[in-house]
Amino acid sequence: MEFKHKPVLLEETIQGLNIRKNKVYVDGTLGGAGHSKKILEQLENTGMLIGIDRDQEALKAAKENLKEYKNVKYIYGNHDEIKSIFEQNDISKVDGILLDLGVSSYQLDEKTRGFSYLGNNELDMRMDKSQELTAKKVINTYSEEELARIIFEYGEEKFSRKIAKNICEERKKKEITTTEELVKIIDKSIPGFAKKDGHPAKRTFQAIRIEVNNEIEPLYNTIADCIDLLNKGGRLCVITFHSLEDRAVKRAFEEAEGKCKCPKDLPYCVCGAKKIGQIINKKPIIATKEEQNENSRSKSAKLRIFEKE
Repeated sequence: MEFKHKPVLLEETIQGLNIRKNKVYVDGTLGGAGHSKKILEQLENTGMLIGIDRDQEALKAAKENLKEYKNVKYIYGNHDEIKSIFEQNDISKVDGILLDLGVSSYQLDEKTRGFSYLGNNELDMRMDKSQELTAKKVINTYSEEELARIIFEYGEEKFSRKIAKNICEERKKKEITTTEELVKIIDKSIPGFAKKDGHPAKRTFQAIRIEVNNEIEPLYNTIADCIDLLNKGGRLCVITFHSLEDRAVKRAFEEAEGKCKCPKDLPYCVCGAKKIGQIINKKPIIATKEEQNENSRSKSAKLRIFEKE
C-alpha cells in the first residue's frame, strides 16, 4: 500500500521552524515525509535534514518520496530516545526539530496494522513491528482496572469501566484477537444515546494505541531533550492531537522558559528554575477552517513552538 499522509498545519509548521537554508533540521516523526519535503525545498545542499521514524515502512516510503534529495540522513529509531540517537550517529546540536505526534493516515488506512476500528484485522497497533507489546496482549492480559484506567485517561471515554468489564468477560470465553471482536464488545458497552458523536470505538482504539506505543509517558522528557539538543536560536515545533500530549508539551515549554515549580506558599524559589529559551506562541496554533474541512485529522491538531536562547 502506498504511504499517503497529508501533513497537518504544514505552512504554519514550516514558518514556525524559521528555516535557514544551510542549517541542520530533524523530523523526529518522518512518516510519509510531507513536512520533510517542504523543509528540504528550503534548504541548500549545505543544509541537512535528519529523518527519524520507528516504523520501517514509513522510512522505506520516505526514502522513495525524497529520492531526489541527497542531503537527507534516515534513522530507524524512536524520537523518545533522541539523545542516544544523536550520540550513536555523532550528531551534536541542530537548528530545528519537528515532532508530529500520533498515528499517521497511512497507519490508519492500512487495515492490517490493526489501528483502525473499520474492517476485521488482527489486533496489533504497533508503530514499531519489532516490539513485543501489541493491542492483542493489552486486551487479553491487562487487568480490568488497568484497562478501565487506560481507556478513560487516554481515550477520555466515560464508559471505560463498562467497556473494560465486558472485555474481561468476553476473554474468559475465548481470546480476543481481531479488531471486529473488540468493536462489537465496545458497541454493546455504550448506550445508544452516546453513539451520536462519531464511531463508538474511536476513543477506545485511540487509548489502546497510545498504551501500545507508549505515546504519553515519555513525552515530557522527550521535549526537554529536544530543547537541549538545539543550537542557540534553534526551534522546536510540536504538533499534538490529544489533550494529554498537549499538556505535557505545554508544561515542558513553560519550565524551559523558567517557570518556577515551587509550591505557591513558599516565600522564595528553591527549585532552581532557569530560562533557556522562549515560547513563541502562548496559545497553540490550530488549523484553519479550510484545512479542517479538507482534512478531518487536523481538527484536533495543536502546534506549539519553542526557541532556544
